[in-house]
Amino acid sequence: VQLQASGGGLVQTGGSLRLSCLASGRRFSNNGMGWFRQAPGKEREFVAAINWRGDSTLYEDSVKGRFTISRDNAKNTVYLQMNSLKPEDTAVYYCAASIYAYGSRRQGDFRFWGQGTQVTVSS
Repeated sequence: VQLQASGGGLVQTGGSLRLSCLASGRRFSNNGMGWFRQAPGKEREFVAAINWRGDSTLYEDSVKGRFTISRDNAKNTVYLQMNSLKPEDTAVYYCAASIYAYGSRRQGDFRFWGQGTQVTVSS
């Protein structure tokens, strides 16, 4: 089972990036999915989550209105569209699959984790 995150990179303040997370080895169409991030010297934190059907989402307050999580179960892929990026969004972003069908803010609810993709926002 593997979650492969991609789409990170270097972008200027105000720019956009779209992260993708492709699952292989098993299907996650019945699992909630989430994105987390870890900035240098900080603990990993919740960013966004989505339920198995894709019709219920959760966001960390600082990304509401700027980030959008979505999923395509036919492609076994979850996305994170990030707009109006700020330097404080700089971090390694991880995707994860929950053991539950609903989305969750709690890292303990997520069993499978991707390797992370670096997002750097320059000021």
